[in-house]
Amino acid sequence: MPAGREKSGRFRKVFVKTPGSRNVVHYRESKPSKTICGTCKKPLSGVPRDRPAVMAKVPKTARRPERPYGGVLCSKCTRQLLKDQVRGEAQ
Repeated sequence: MPAGREKSGRFRKVFVKTPGSRNVVHYRESKPSKTICGTCKKPLSGVPRDRPAVMAKVPKTARRPERPYGGVLCSKCTRQLLKDQVRGEAQ
């Protein structure tokens, strides 16, 4: 019977085989959903998927790509946005 805290949606079941060849259930925290692009809603690459407590210990440069709009827009949407901005200034 799982403990009360393990019955919430926060934990996922992981079946582990022990050295005594028994299958037991461990409860581990589930990962949050992937970060998505602000315009096209595609999952962003280069952004890790971890809980906020873990992400706070990761260096800032490893949390998102080092480019304008990194961690907010995907590379394709960023490229299009910068093109639109330049074309708008030229007119």
